[in-house]
Formats: sequence, structure tokens, C-alpha cells
Amino acid sequence: MIKRRFSKIIEIGGVKIGGNNPITVQSMCNTDTRDIKSTLNQIAELTDAGCELIRLAVLNKDAAEAVKEIVKKSKIPVIADIHFDYRLALKCIENGISALRINPGNIGKDEFVKLVVNSAKKHNIPIRIGINAGSLEKNLMDLSIPLYEKMVMSAMRHIKILEDNDFDQIKISLKSSDVMTTINAYRLMAEKVDYPLHLGVTEAGTLKGGLIKSSVGLGTLLAEGIGDTIRVSLTENPVEEVYAGWQILKSLGIRKKGVNFISCPTCGRCGIDLISLAKATEEKFKNFDKDITIAVMGCPVNGPGEAKHADFGIAGANGEGYIFKKGEIVARVDENNLLDEFVKIVYAETS
Repeated sequence: MIKRRFSKIIEIGGVKIGGNNPITVQSMCNTDTRDIKSTLNQIAELTDAGCELIRLAVLNKDAAEAVKEIVKKSKIPVIADIHFDYRLALKCIENGISALRINPGNIGKDEFVKLVVNSAKKHNIPIRIGINAGSLEKNLMDLSIPLYEKMVMSAMRHIKILEDNDFDQIKISLKSSDVMTTINAYRLMAEKVDYPLHLGVTEAGTLKGGLIKSSVGLGTLLAEGIGDTIRVSLTENPVEEVYAGWQILKSLGIRKKGVNFISCPTCGRCGIDLISLAKATEEKFKNFDKDITIAVMGCPVNGPGEAKHADFGIAGANGEGYIFKKGEIVARVDENNLLDEFVKIVYAETS
């Protein structure tokens, strides 16, 4: 069993972060925030996929104004991502945002920081300090120490600014596109503070490569008990980030949501188009919110036998397949009708 790192509890729009609360899955819209309809449509799609917190880029005054309508209609808490302009932060707080992602050291004058912090206090709005390895302060980049240490030093500077203003509703992220730099930065930060940590490998890449990087980085840290929220950053539809986040959590036994899908590798025993069948089956059940295990296996050898622990499964044969439940065969179906019949049986047995 994984022993979680102790972290301070904060609350984002009713979702408790840190402590023994569930590790939450979040993503970020890639729509133009000023396009309220498109943004809300994407938030709805992400919510259906299991997203629990959503972040929006707030680049200008019009985007900050749009936040008001988006917050009203979003079913999950909305976080405003802001760089440099304290006025946008104030407007987003005024418009009902649930949290801010803004680095206080980049706001400018101390009086601007105080304005943001005081407003955040008044409205109980947490602030996430987001450190990115590629945009550290120049005086830190010139130091002859490992990059992950520079990232932690930068985070500590921003934390001190908030703490000096009597603010402690803080969440921290330390992201790099390099997996080991990311891991080492979070490990070091976890030793220094008790604030909740948001995990992510930034600029991880496209679905294939990015998913591997994120799984290794986030999986390593989560297995060590580090991390309170996660985002799998992919150059892909954000819905894929959410699915990936849940798969990482489920693979470690940290959270359960939806189907645990298993399928065997291909081999010479396969008498069915296993690759297509597995992909189609996974797609059919991707939004099926039942805590069950579904198996798609290539032959009777690997079917009811090796996958007998699965709640429901398919075992391929020559041009047909067996449908089984807890290792017991319940139907023998032609390959062309196999998936449809399988879906009917699963839904009938679990409704």
C-alpha cells in the first residue's frame, strides 16, 4: 500500500486537495477562453471523461470577462491561468474563479501582490505557484547547480512572497520536459514544505511518447506517495489527458473509476482480429462508469483461463469468440457480432 506524503489541505471550489483526500485529475482547455460556447462544450466533454478541475488560459481583459459566464455553467471548479498581469487575476477572482495559477514574483510591485493576495484571502481562492524549467529567473539559471535545485529555489522565492503576505493557501508545481529533472524537483520540494503538489511532466509530447514520459514521471512520484493533483500534458485532445490520468491512478491502485481494461499481446495463436477488437471494445466502454474488469484475449488459452479474474471477457477463436464471465463461458458468437453481443451482456449484467 502506498503511504501518502502528508500535505496541507486546501479547497478548490469545494474539491479538497491534500491530506488524505483523493488525488484529483485535472486538465486545461485548449479553446480560446473568449469563446464561451466552445470552452463550455469542451469543459462538458472533459467532465464526462472524469476531469475534476479545469484550467483556462486568461490572456487578456476579454478572457477575464468571459470567465464569469464559464464559471456559472461549469460543473467542475475552474482555475484561471495568468501570467504577469495582476489586474486579470483580480478580475477573475471577482468573476468567481475557484483558484489562480500565477507566480507572485512575476506580478511586479509589492502593492500589486498585496492586492491579489488580499482578494484571494477574501474569496478563499488558493494560488498555484507553477515553476517551469524553461522559464526560470536568469540569476538562477547562471548558478552551477542541478536544474531541479534551481526550480525548487525559484518556487521557494515565490512561496516566501505569499507567506510574507500571510497567505498559505498554496499549491505548487515544478515541471520540466525532462522526466528525471521533474522527479528530482518534486522529491526535493516534498522534503521542504507541506503544501500540496500538482504533478506534471510539461511539454511531454504527443500521445505515444508523451504518455510514456508522463506515466514514468507521475507514476514514480505517486508510487512514492508524492502528489495531490495531476495533469498528463499531451499534444492531443485534452480528453486523452483525462483518460491517461485515470489510467495512471488506477494502475497504482490509488483510485478506481470506470473499467479496468486488459488485453493480451498478439501472438501466433490469435484466430481473430485482436488489435481491432481490443481497440473497439476499449472505446465502447471508455465512459462506462462501473468498477469492473473487462478482458479481450486472443485465444481460448489466454481467455477464460488466464483472464478468469476478469468480470467479463472475450476469448477469440477462428472467426468467432467466446464471451465469458468470471472464467465461465456464457456465449459463443460469430466474430462479426461479437462486440455487439458482448456489450449487451455487460450492460444487462451490470444495470
